Amino acid sequence: MVAYSAGLLIFAFSGKSLKHHTTVRLLWTFACALLLVHVVCAFHFYHRWSHAAAYLDTARQTREVIGTNWGGGLYVNYALLAGWIADVGWWWRSGLHSYRRRPWLIVVAWHAFLIFIIFNATVIFGSGFTRWAGLFLCLGLFAAWWRIARGQNTLA
Repeated sequence: MVAYSAGLLIFAFSGKSLKHHTTVRLLWTFACALLLVHVVCAFHFYHRWSHAAAYLDTARQTREVIGTNWGGGLYVNYALLAGWIADVGWWWRSGLHSYRRRPWLIVVAWHAFLIFIIFNATVIFGSGFTRWAGLFLCLGLFAAWWRIARGQNTLA
């Protein structure tokens, strides 16, 4: 979340300048790599490489927080990981200009999804300091996106 947020903030305040492109792309890639490490560690140390165990644990946590015994959030996390890997791959393979020319609706939908995940992970499913820090982080990300949207930049 920190690497994604830092990349987004750098992009939001750099305008249409390409000066920070390499920094933002590296932060974006690092954030994706950290998510992958997070998933691998969760499956190795907590779920013992069992999808069924991960699904049941997700359902338990969802039931405790919102009262619905549903493990489908695990598939949302799979989609997040697959989407982020594809996005990073696109950026590295196609280069800056193809990445920046993506349709604005795709860019907005992708980052809205990311912020939705961050909000759920920190505010909805978090507690104490994590919940408050997540709320302020999401407000900051929303403000950064508002700034980007006014200039019609695409994250690059």
